[in-house]
Amino acid sequence: MIDKFKAKFVEESNDNVHDLEEALLLLEKDTSNNEIIERIFRAMHTLKGGGAMFGFNQLSEFTHHLETVFDLVRNNKLSITDDIISLTFESIDHIKHMLEVGDVDDADELDNQAAFIRRVQQFSNSDGTAAAPVAASSSEPAVKDDGSKTFLINIKPNEEILRNGTNPFYLLDDLHAMGEARVVAFYEKVPALSSFNPVNSYCHWQVVLNTEESVNDIKDVFIFVEDECEISIEEVGSGNLLTSSAIANSIDEASKLQKSLTKEELIALGSASGGQAKKETKKKVQLKEHKISSIRVNSTKIDELVNLVSELVTIQAQLNLFAENDGNPAVLALAENIQKLSRQLRDNAFSISLIPLQSELMRFQRLVRDLSKELDKDIDFVIEGGDIELDKNIIEHLTDPLLHIIRNAVDHGIEMPDERIKSGKAPKGTILFKAYYSGASVIVEVMDDGKGIDPEFIRNKAISKGLIDANTELSRKEIFELVFLSGFSTKEEVTDVSGRGVGMDVVKKKIGEIRGEVSLDSEIGKGTTLTLELPMTLSIIDGLLVKVFKNQYVIPIANIEKIYALDTVSFGKTFNHVVNIDEEQYPFIDLRETFETEMASKGTEQLILVKYEDRKVGLLVDQVIGEYQTVVKPLGRFLKKQENISGASIMGDGTIALVIDTNRLIHNNAVKKYRTKN
Repeated sequence: MIDKFKAKFVEESNDNVHDLEEALLLLEKDTSNNEIIERIFRAMHTLKGGGAMFGFNQLSEFTHHLETVFDLVRNNKLSITDDIISLTFESIDHIKHMLEVGDVDDADELDNQAAFIRRVQQFSNSDGTAAAPVAASSSEPAVKDDGSKTFLINIKPNEEILRNGTNPFYLLDDLHAMGEARVVAFYEKVPALSSFNPVNSYCHWQVVLNTEESVNDIKDVFIFVEDECEISIEEVGSGNLLTSSAIANSIDEASKLQKSLTKEELIALGSASGGQAKKETKKKVQLKEHKISSIRVNSTKIDELVNLVSELVTIQAQLNLFAENDGNPAVLALAENIQKLSRQLRDNAFSISLIPLQSELMRFQRLVRDLSKELDKDIDFVIEGGDIELDKNIIEHLTDPLLHIIRNAVDHGIEMPDERIKSGKAPKGTILFKAYYSGASVIVEVMDDGKGIDPEFIRNKAISKGLIDANTELSRKEIFELVFLSGFSTKEEVTDVSGRGVGMDVVKKKIGEIRGEVSLDSEIGKGTTLTLELPMTLSIIDGLLVKVFKNQYVIPIANIEKIYALDTVSFGKTFNHVVNIDEEQYPFIDLRETFETEMASKGTEQLILVKYEDRKVGLLVDQVIGEYQTVVKPLGRFLKKQENISGASIMGDGTIALVIDTNRLIHNNAVKKYRTKN
């Protein structure tokens, strides 16, 4: 059971680390933002408290020292510097390692950790040269209403609190970190040595705390122990009542005589000292119980749910077929209702499996930061549309291609600061990550404002590598397509970042595996744009079921523009596979030729206009059967090289319908025509 809780802690801690990393990237751009500093402090505090509770003691100790540094920052005793930011990024990587391996006893590991802690402690030492301390203001002897408040806090832990891995001293430590505090310890319940149990807690405490933090922030200190302690938090006055000698003497006397302080006593002493004491009587602050608005579910359970829904859709198709053949109105109505419910269930199941792109963008922000420092470049990574959602399986396949695209933008695209100034640009470059919906697809654009790519340079490079013939005529778009050929690279020198001639061809292949498309556009001196067009989901699609001779195929409805019914004679008069409809000319592909099937009987044929890039292309079929909710199954390794087909679906009668990848089909047909022509 404890292993299960530990695994849960690690999972939640990784979210905290992700949040910490995101906040640190924001802090690097705005070092005086107190909200971001508080966000970082809270994340560290949560890691420290949870680490001690679940047996990650080394993590708890390390995070405690890091938290101390940011406590000095939040209290304006230390300034944020590049050194602090860089060390904190290193600390985040170290925390990830500790979450992965837990507490260690290897001598080398312990030495490394001790050395790391010493580096962190240099910043918390006001005399250290690594940090830039801010002069602290001298405390006022008189009690003034400076915006702060003074609280009386009672902490009575249960006797078993130590057995759960909680260290009460960390709670006192955290309260001290929030401002100025005086603690009275009560130890009257400590038994004689003969009956003393070292794993029991016998003490309780009272804390007089002056802070600018809110009651909710104070309650956050006890977030992990609210079921293991009796806690009360009472406001006793405005301003720092601890500067009052009468209150200081009262605290000393309470500690000496083991006498509890009371709210009324502190209010009276504060009023006598001229402080703005709290007059009204308030109830003790109770730690609020919060409602659960979201739950964490293992991704394998979501995959299982989606698979079950997919099977349900297939069974529902069988039911529809049975109802149509049976002809019973009651069965037909039942099949229609089940179809409606299964569609709603499908949509809900897939909405659960969708995750925002923002969840993966943090690693790209970190990548740009680290690479730009390594290459001595100044680059800003801007995100638009991070809340756009995609199927988690698509995002998993998308990570590596995006990493390579962004590496190329940093290494190939953005110039050195002095080069940018000479070109009349700002010394800081920008990489824009932009995502938005387009119909049933998601468009992702990665744009940089770098030097751009010269099409003529690409052409000459392709000729020198033997990829094209010197006499070959290519359009601007076709020239940029050469970048995606295997072995092509514009980088002369091989570096750790890029330039090995392996990459963009793999990017195109990986994007193609998830039924996506990638294209490139560039303008010299202005920058380069990589555009990815991606489906929102892979498993179930709305398709149009068509027939070519005796075989059935599915065309994704998201790609379809219009359907025309034309007689066979119309296509017999066409030249170069171009048909004239409504005074518009459209190229078309005869799927009977593509799939090498026999010609159907003469009569009416169906032309399905599908979208391809910025134009429309027709697909000629024998019959349109109708809309079909399609469960897409992979083809398997034996049919993996079938580029025109993206998957297969099992029909209600048990037969197979192949799912056509229209983008690949049109692209391959164009390549085939071009090769035949040349």
